[in-house]
Amino acid sequence: MTPEPTSLTGDSPTGTDAPRPGPPPGCPAHGKGPGGLSRLHESEDLKKLYEELRAEHGPVAPALVHDDVPVWVVLGHAENQQLVRTPAQYCKDSRIWSALGEGLVKPDHPLMPHIAWQPMCAHAEGDEHRRLRGAIDAAVAATDFRGLRRHVNRSVQRVVNRFCEAGEAELVGQYAEHLPMAVMCHVLGMPEEYDDRMVEAARDMIRGTETAIASNAYVMEALERLTARSRAQPLDDFTGHLIRHPAGLTDEEVAQHLRVVLIAAYETTANLLANVLRQVLIDPRFRSQLNGGQMTVPQAVEQLLWDEPPFSTIFAYFAKQDTELGGQRIRKGDGLVFAPAPANVDPRVRPDPTADMKGNRSHLAFGGGTHECPGQDIGRVIAEVGVDALLMRLPDVELSIEEERLTFTESLASRHLVELPVHFTPRPQQDVTQRPSHENDAPPQQDWHIGVTRPAATVPSASPALPEPSVEPPVPHPAPVPPPVAEPAPPRGAWQRFLRWWRGY
Repeated sequence: MTPEPTSLTGDSPTGTDAPRPGPPPGCPAHGKGPGGLSRLHESEDLKKLYEELRAEHGPVAPALVHDDVPVWVVLGHAENQQLVRTPAQYCKDSRIWSALGEGLVKPDHPLMPHIAWQPMCAHAEGDEHRRLRGAIDAAVAATDFRGLRRHVNRSVQRVVNRFCEAGEAELVGQYAEHLPMAVMCHVLGMPEEYDDRMVEAARDMIRGTETAIASNAYVMEALERLTARSRAQPLDDFTGHLIRHPAGLTDEEVAQHLRVVLIAAYETTANLLANVLRQVLIDPRFRSQLNGGQMTVPQAVEQLLWDEPPFSTIFAYFAKQDTELGGQRIRKGDGLVFAPAPANVDPRVRPDPTADMKGNRSHLAFGGGTHECPGQDIGRVIAEVGVDALLMRLPDVELSIEEERLTFTESLASRHLVELPVHFTPRPQQDVTQRPSHENDAPPQQDWHIGVTRPAATVPSASPALPEPSVEPPVPHPAPVPPPVAEPAPPRGAWQRFLRWWRGY
C-alpha cells in the first residue's frame, strides 16, 4: 500500500519508513509496527482491535500484515459494500498491488496462497471472469436442492452413527468438520473420496502448517482423478456441469475451480455449523426459541452469519486508481482487506450488537458484488439440515464443560472453535435412509383398517424384520359391538407437510 506518507507514519515528516527502535516487552505499544500501526496478524483479540481502529480512524483504517506490509482494513458496512460492488475502482488482481511490485511481499510470505494470482474466477475480471464464473453459477443452479437436503439427512445419519452409542462426542472434530466434507464430495461427484484423510487434508491446508503443501497435493490428486473421469463420461453432478458448460473450461481450470469450491464451502460450512451448535448449547433462550417455534433453524443460521461470520476477513482487494473510501485517500495499487466480522457490527447499521437479526440477510458473511460466494445456498442447506437433524437424533444433547472453557484459534482469516464436547443419552444407530429421529423404540407404522386388530408394538432389533402376521378373515355371523377404537391420527396439516418437504422427505 502506498498512502500518503504522513498518514501512515505520523511522526515521519519526510515520509520515509526509516527503522525505529521497537518498544520494550510489556510496553503498551508492543506489537506496533512502523508509524505505530497495528499488526493484525499478531493481535490476540481482533474484535477488540477492530473497535479500537474504528474509534481512532473511522470506517477504513491503516494497518499491517505479515512482514509489516501495509494495508487498509475496511471496517464499515457501507464501505465494505462499496469495496466489493465497484469493480471499476477495486479488483482482486494482485498483480497491480504496489507492495508486491516493490518487493515488500516475499515469495515465502504467509499470505502468498491468498495473494498469488491464478487464472481462476476468484482473481479474474471482465470477460474472463464472466466466462469462468458463468460455468460455476450454472453448475450451482443445476443443483437439486430437495435432493441435496435428502442427502444431507443421510450424511447426518452416517456421521452420527459413528458416536451415538457412546453417549458423548466432540462436535467440532467428529461432526462439524465431517458433515460438510461428506456432502461436498457427493455434490462434486466423488463420494468415494470422503474419508478421515480427506477431512484432515482440508483442515491442514487451511491451517497453513508445514505439511499444507502435501495436503494440497492429496486433495488435488483426488480432484484431478474426478476431472479425468468426468471428462470421459460426464454425469449429472457439479463436475459434469462444469465440463459440459459452453465456457469450455480446460481440465486444469476445472480441477482448480473444484478445489476452490470444495475448500471454501468446506471451511465456511464447518465454521458455521460449529458456531450455530455452540450457540444452541450455551444459550437456553436461543434453544428454547428453536424448540418453541419462535425461531426457525434458517433464522438461527442467519443470526450466526451476523454474529460469527465463517471468514472474519477476505484478503484482498486492490485499488485500480486513486480514489477515496471512508474518508481515507486510497492510492492506485493499495491493498484493502474486506472484513465481514467488524462490518457486521458496524454501529451505524447495528447500534445494538446483541439485537436479533432474524430474516435480515444484509450481512457480509458471503461477500458481495461480482465475487460473492456462488455456493452460499449449498452451505446454508448443509448448516440448516445439519443442526436440525442432529437435534432430531440427540434432543437431550448438552455441553460437557463450562462455556468459559471453550476455546478458539484465531487468525486474520477466521475464528475457529477448537472443541465442542457434549454428552447425551446413548442411542442405537439408525438406518441412513430413514429420517433422523430420536424415537428409536417406536414401531414402524403399518396399514390397518377398522375391523382389523392394530399390530402389537415390537422393539426394533438388528435382526431382519419378520413378515407381518396374516389376518384372519372376519367372521360372517353378526359380531358383538366392538369396544371403542382410537381414531387414526388426522392427516398432517399443511405446515407439517411443508416441513417434511423442506427437510427432504
